[in-house]
Amino acid sequence: MRYIPNTAGQRAEMLEDIGIGSVEELFSGIPHSLRLNRSLRLPDALSEIELMAHMRELAGENADTDGYTCFLGAGAYDHYIPSVVRHLTSRQEFYTVYTPYQPEISQGTLQAIFEYQTMIKELTGMEVANASMYDGATAAAEAAAMACGATKRNSILTAYSVQPETREVLKTYSRFRGTALNVFGYKDGRIDRDDLEAKLTGDTAAVIIQTPNFFGIVEDYAGLAELLHKRGTLLIVICDPISLALFKAPGELGADIAVGDGQCLGNAMNFGGPSLGFFVNYGKADEKNARQNSGRNHR
Repeated sequence: MRYIPNTAGQRAEMLEDIGIGSVEELFSGIPHSLRLNRSLRLPDALSEIELMAHMRELAGENADTDGYTCFLGAGAYDHYIPSVVRHLTSRQEFYTVYTPYQPEISQGTLQAIFEYQTMIKELTGMEVANASMYDGATAAAEAAAMACGATKRNSILTAYSVQPETREVLKTYSRFRGTALNVFGYKDGRIDRDDLEAKLTGDTAAVIIQTPNFFGIVEDYAGLAELLHKRGTLLIVICDPISLALFKAPGELGADIAVGDGQCLGNAMNFGGPSLGFFVNYGKADEKNARQNSGRNHR
């Protein structure tokens, strides 16, 4: 028995130790009418090689992203994952049997978190990164909540070009926090700045935009942060970390908070999860010099 490696002698010894004569007696408290009383209807056993071949045959009947292009992701996409990713993440420097609750130097988890936070900060041009949210949508919602707390305001303005499910999560968070959530439109696939300005109020804590947005278009938001900061409003940018290897970082363009989904950094689609969200911001958002000196243009 490959998965329950007890010999007959060991089972007899355990039964004797607890004072019963057979395995059947272990289930004496279960009425016979509730027992199966027959063998499971399973096919004959297969060798490991035969089983692997059978599973491949069954899997081959499904359509998958190896053979087809998937348009259902809406934020979770089929990225190529280099083989080195699995090898690196299984090294003891980054992966140990210890839990991250006790800060011992032997824990690879702590080193992995440090490397992750450093990378996210460099990509986004920000100062402070946390150790991940559940996903990009909840990261955006937490950013909105933090903006309300930091500005002492109670209204959020988000672009309609933000991923729809992210806007639904924002709506849920806002409802139970008592925050007003408003949406501004787009023009030719990009944010409509005229509509944005028309809907800005003295109670707007933050404006949320996404780039590349839900339509796959890169937003030109240069100067937007300056406009918002004059009104005491923060700028939250939802971004794709892969895109930041080419485009200007949110920090360089004046964003106060950058969030997004990290699925593209090496996670498979996995039928929609699990994923991770990143969350970065300026530790001293009111210091203009820190903002100017922290920006990076990653090429």
